Amino acid sequence: MANHKSALKRIRNSETKRLRNRYQHRTTRNAIKKLRDLSNKKEAEALYPAVVAMIDKLAKRNIIHDNKASNLKSKLAKHVAAL
Repeated sequence: MANHKSALKRIRNSETKRLRNRYQHRTTRNAIKKLRDLSNKKEAEALYPAVVAMIDKLAKRNIIHDNKASNLKSKLAKHVAAL
């Protein structure tokens, strides 16, 4: 167990951030799956900007890598365009 006050605080902060990151990442993954399952082009085009914003937010906060975010956005754009 940590002996310093700052180490205890760091443990609390780390756990809070971990849970927040996990929640945001899971929510984004669910939105991506929902977008991939859509077969209606209008619905997909309406949902696409929101999903891209979620992906960009994850990349900005270093939850996912910038290149992974780009790859996800590219594949989703191709999917929406192909509908």
